Amino acid sequence: MSFEEHPVRPRKKKKRTGRAIVLSVLALVVVAGLVAGGYLWNLGRTFDSESKTITNAFPAEETRPEVKEESKGAVNILLLGSDTRATRDADEDSDDFGTLPNGGRSDTMMLVHIPADRKNVFVTSVMRDTWLDIPGVGTAKINRAFASGGVPKAVETLEGLFGVRINHVASVDFEGFKGLTDAVGGVTVNNPRGFKQSIVNGMYFPEGVQTLNGEQALAFVRERKSFPGSDYQRVKNQQLFVKALLGQLMSKETLSNPGKVSEVVSQIAPFIAVDETLDAAKVASYASSMLNLRSSDMEFFTLPNKGPGRSADGQSIVIPDMAVIEKFGKALQEDKMAEFVESTDLSR
Repeated sequence: MSFEEHPVRPRKKKKRTGRAIVLSVLALVVVAGLVAGGYLWNLGRTFDSESKTITNAFPAEETRPEVKEESKGAVNILLLGSDTRATRDADEDSDDFGTLPNGGRSDTMMLVHIPADRKNVFVTSVMRDTWLDIPGVGTAKINRAFASGGVPKAVETLEGLFGVRINHVASVDFEGFKGLTDAVGGVTVNNPRGFKQSIVNGMYFPEGVQTLNGEQALAFVRERKSFPGSDYQRVKNQQLFVKALLGQLMSKETLSNPGKVSEVVSQIAPFIAVDETLDAAKVASYASSMLNLRSSDMEFFTLPNKGPGRSADGQSIVIPDMAVIEKFGKALQEDKMAEFVESTDLSR
């Protein structure tokens, strides 16, 4: 199976009007926020014409786990972050797989779990170098799944690891963060450690509270070489920024301003691609059940791991903590993520 078998095509304007806006918001974990303002119809038309579809995003049915009764009301979304316009440095430990959704590499993977009671959202970052068993390939970095079978292979790998189905897939290009950040008037973050971009005349981000514009936001979420932990700190910075952005999107100031909401949708739509599996009825159901969700109800953490290491063939990898991941998978299967987070040290 090659990724070319799963092309991206422009969304047809006449089908499922309005679903793409909520899908894109799902991808950013802001399911009901933009819908709450009552602009669904016009915003949906914008997304119908601007966003894209990932066709055949899921693996063969016979490879997929059964859904347990306890978790039938929960929703799992695989969010793929790509960085198509960033300058990439070739190094021995990087995988040059192209770009998503029409290539084979994801710089960021997050599993978004929405429990049946809709009281929280749990966002788990999966490090791209996590050393996992990839069906039909063997043990390799999770990013290798994209090279061997595109989005369906990545979904199959994670479904096998967790024992749960991924209901939806969304890909968001980081470039969209620039316009989105400016559209909401900047995003305020509390940076835990100061750093400077590892490029000539790079931007400096001091420790502490600061408001980022679009260009600064891109630099903030992209940077990794400035940190001893490389991808570890970058993932934490991405989580920090996304949560802050969600808070801004969900604010009364944003949602009560039709012009600002429209600008937000227009800015992010061209940088979104989603799977085909949601219909209007499902979208309406998700939106109506999550109207009270706020950024404070969201938990962000990284898939449990034992830190960096080396594979037998010398690759730099992230060693998964399979004992904790097994508990994580069981919590997903039983829709008990709140209990898992409460009882588990997820500080790494």
